[in-house]
Amino acid sequence: MYDSTRTYPVELVTVLSTSGRGTVTNANGEYEIDVSEKDSIWFSYLNKPTVKFPVLKILTPLRFDISLQINVPVLREVKIRPRNYRQDSLQNREDYAKIFNYRKPGLRAVTPQYGAGAGFDLDEIINVFRFKRNKAMQSFQNRLILQEQEKFIDHRFNKGLVRRLTSLADQALDSFMQIYRPTYEFVLLTGDYDFQKWIKDSGERFKKGLPPETMWKNEEEF
Repeated sequence: MYDSTRTYPVELVTVLSTSGRGTVTNANGEYEIDVSEKDSIWFSYLNKPTVKFPVLKILTPLRFDISLQINVPVLREVKIRPRNYRQDSLQNREDYAKIFNYRKPGLRAVTPQYGAGAGFDLDEIINVFRFKRNKAMQSFQNRLILQEQEKFIDHRFNKGLVRRLTSLADQALDSFMQIYRPTYEFVLLTGDYDFQKWIKDSGERFKKGLPPETMWKNEEEF
């Protein structure tokens, strides 16, 4: 039993005979039903029956199938991949390439061609005056960049690493992760050794009830 394209099998189609027997198709669109030469069979799907087919007129009674006038919805292939910060970041950049590559519009000279005089890009001139669009694009770009930075912090400053280096757990670990959360610049520019040492030292300060120290890498140094 197939759909109208004769490509996809149709499951749970009811198969009935005039002698009172019945069955349903499986996931492959296959079925078995006992009939006699005097029987006729018909099919029903979603309460819509087909015409009856006399068994004597069926040329291939051991393999009789028809196509129903229905379309089977086919979902796009979904690929499952393990969580990986770098892959997620690249995928995010690909999905929102137009936003990440957005630049504030401005007047841009057009190279003369075929004797034409120099001028400005008309599209750029139009975009300069599309204030709401420009503001929305810039805001969305900033939000995506901030989101990417936060995910990078989560990637390096993760509970598994912090728990291993500080022996903190449960609510104490949650509090430490919140209070001692580093800045993006610090996480970006600190090597693994210095970063892990900072986590260890910060864990000791936290256990003593001391506030975080000022990070030696701050925005004014960039």
